[in-house]
Amino acid sequence: MEDLQEKYSYPIGRLVPVETYNEKLLTQWIRSIQSVPLLFDFCIENLDEAQLNTPYREGGWTIIQVIHHVADSHMNAYIRLKLALTEDRPTIKPYDEKLWAELPDVTDVPLNVSITLIHALHRRWTSMLHQMKEEDWTREYFHPGDQSYVPIWQMTHGYSWHGKHHAEQILSLRKRMNW
Repeated sequence: MEDLQEKYSYPIGRLVPVETYNEKLLTQWIRSIQSVPLLFDFCIENLDEAQLNTPYREGGWTIIQVIHHVADSHMNAYIRLKLALTEDRPTIKPYDEKLWAELPDVTDVPLNVSITLIHALHRRWTSMLHQMKEEDWTREYFHPGDQSYVPIWQMTHGYSWHGKHHAEQILSLRKRMNW
């Protein structure tokens, strides 16, 4: 059962950190971030309210909570990017994603609002990423939860994985449920 929970939680596997980056990797990561809005459009296409309120795994978030989480998480990432580009090694503010997923806006605000937000946010985010200079990629912020400095290139890698990770949670649920 534990192996199944791991498979449902991480259907594309856990994030595997990389030690370095190059232009080819950056291009792949940016394209991945750029494709997230369309990927989520596909993930939820033709799902009804009952399906959207189904957890992707036992004890996991509903599809609605996953989508709202991606909007929240990626907003934080975009703000962290801008902080790292405009301040010298700023300390970011971590947040409790589990508590955020339980707030009333997740149940009261229609899902399409977060889908629209993801589209707009990713348009701005990838515009910034496409225009960065070589020296910008090594700018970093301090994450107090991890007690580590995170360079922008590493954050970009992580979020290129993050969107696919959550999309695949939904897609694998759809396959299992034959939706």
